[in-house]
Amino acid sequence: MADAAPETTRAGFVALIGEPNAGKSTLLNRMVGAKVSIVTHKVQTTRTRIRGIAMAGDAQIVFVDTPGLFRPRRRLDRAMVAAAWGGAADADIVVLLIEAHRGLTEGVQTILDSLKNRAEGQRVALAINKIDRVKAEELLALSQELNEAFPFERTFMISAEKGYGCDDLKEWLGSELPEGPWLYPEDQIADLPLRMIAAEVTREKLTLRLHEELPYQLTVENEKWEERPDGSVRIDQLIYVARDGHKGIILGKGGETLKAIGSQARAELMEFLDRPVHLFLQVKVRPNWLEEKERYSEMGLDWKDGD
Repeated sequence: MADAAPETTRAGFVALIGEPNAGKSTLLNRMVGAKVSIVTHKVQTTRTRIRGIAMAGDAQIVFVDTPGLFRPRRRLDRAMVAAAWGGAADADIVVLLIEAHRGLTEGVQTILDSLKNRAEGQRVALAINKIDRVKAEELLALSQELNEAFPFERTFMISAEKGYGCDDLKEWLGSELPEGPWLYPEDQIADLPLRMIAAEVTREKLTLRLHEELPYQLTVENEKWEERPDGSVRIDQLIYVARDGHKGIILGKGGETLKAIGSQARAELMEFLDRPVHLFLQVKVRPNWLEEKERYSEMGLDWKDGD
């Protein structure tokens, strides 16, 4: 691997920050070219600092995908916000992602105020996302308004979903990172353990299917991971919910909902792991899971950050 590396390489960390649902995970997946972060239309679905790794010429960009920044109410919320700011502080460049059609919301203003306090000496670029939803003159006015509110180094107009402007952003990030050896093997796309990604995939399917009934009062953990001699893998996962009623919703009539979710998750895992997958799901009620230490370490969050 080292032999193939060019003489001058660059590498560094880029943090994507923004309000929940601004499109951070979609942008990460677009940049990396593989699905590494849970993408749903339910706000606040990214809980862990998933790092996606993208190559831009001779540069290796390691993306820290942070949970959406919002006003924290519960312990889980507080730990997620602490994780988001922690990711930003560790990065070489921060990219603030905002939604074109929503503009300078109260939430974005709060983030800008926090950036002013926290980001001294930090390089911050602005990416205005979902540009296909507004007219050009509105975009220019919004860009001007945001740049007056904060001294962004560069502004990019993008659509993470459709791919517009994403290559320009990626090339610029690659060219601006510090010179140094690559941090990961060239073909690696995420440093999140595979097992954690497997749990995220199932959680995504649950969230997509049940987003009306269960906002995010559930978590998924791998109970067992067994490599089989025939090259396949058996994965046993536990879905924790806070109430009996939630368990019924996930199971569905005659267990149909859980079966459907399981087969969707299995199909995606087989594609991701590139081998046969036997997936077994069980639902357990743990009224206090939102207050349990072990659940946080499973999600890569720090329990103490919730204090």
